[in-house]
Amino acid sequence: MIWDRERYIAHCNFEFTGREMFCELFGLLIGLEEEWQRQGASAKEIALTAFDWDYVLKAPLAGNCEAITGLTPRVLEETPEFTVSVDEMGRKTKLCRQSATIPLPMEYPVKTMDDWLKVKHWYEFSEERIDREALLHQKELRDKGYLTIQWVPGGFDEPRQLMGEEELCIACYEEPELIADMLETIGNTCVKVMERVAEIVPIDCLSIHEDMAGKSGPLFGPAQIEAFLQPYYQKIWNCARAHGAKIFSQDSDGNMNPVIDAILACGVTCLYPCEPAAGMDMMELRKKYGARLAFKGGIDKFVLRGDFQAIRAELEYKMSGPLMGGGTVFAIDHRIPNGVPLANYRYYVETGRRLLGLPPAREEGWARMAF
Repeated sequence: MIWDRERYIAHCNFEFTGREMFCELFGLLIGLEEEWQRQGASAKEIALTAFDWDYVLKAPLAGNCEAITGLTPRVLEETPEFTVSVDEMGRKTKLCRQSATIPLPMEYPVKTMDDWLKVKHWYEFSEERIDREALLHQKELRDKGYLTIQWVPGGFDEPRQLMGEEELCIACYEEPELIADMLETIGNTCVKVMERVAEIVPIDCLSIHEDMAGKSGPLFGPAQIEAFLQPYYQKIWNCARAHGAKIFSQDSDGNMNPVIDAILACGVTCLYPCEPAAGMDMMELRKKYGARLAFKGGIDKFVLRGDFQAIRAELEYKMSGPLMGGGTVFAIDHRIPNGVPLANYRYYVETGRRLLGLPPAREEGWARMAF
């Protein structure tokens, strides 16, 4: 079912709108399409439109807060196994084509403050960041029920893209002024962009991508979040909220348990994808944090490789009690993994719909809900 912005905002702010939300966040992992085709999947099942997923109409706003480098990506080498490229940040990257969707940088442009000063202009404000014609169209879409989304660079993720994880973590101790200057520069530009955007169209949702944790825990602890991320987050959230935003959504895989209190202090209102394999149990988190933090995802994707009984047990546990009635967008906790039989996925959809009180799938549609 298609949701409009008002219903989605209310749901993410713990208002029960008369219906639970059941969606797919990311889609199929590489290789699963071929597996399902061999198992007799229809074209609509491969496209996920056959499952009548819930999704919200959305309009990503035409205010660019990202790096504007002026560099043109180019491919250096391409084989059936991998692609080596130079990306828009000038980094040499390698993509393993059989197993990955994101290329890994092999080198980074920033190691020192001097390096940062050479590329700092990538993040400074200019009017070219604002596409007013597109924003006028997005205002019309919002009036028709589309959710407006302002994307901003991650306070961990963007310095990581410039430096790499190891150099970034070391710099927090050896060159804290470097990280602080990066985030002050990016934050100031985000504020100027959002102020220009809001002259034309209100902002509904502020969205930030971090991916700052692995299975064993986050790469920034509470102290680093308080010192570096909190000033950045609060600056951009205060601006977005002043211009209409009701949702501050953070995307981070892995075990975020040790830093949830810290990110709540930054203003985050919604966290996803809540990976059970990394110890993220959204039932326990809801009991702990109540209506302070909404969740998207949270259903163990690997359970779908098991049997029907295991799938049903996972759904009965998650689709119950405090996770019901608003504040939860039910979905598996990332892409649908290889090795999930088509019959299991069909059972997952049918069982989830029954437990949530949704009618059998009747309509066709799907849109990525990772934002």
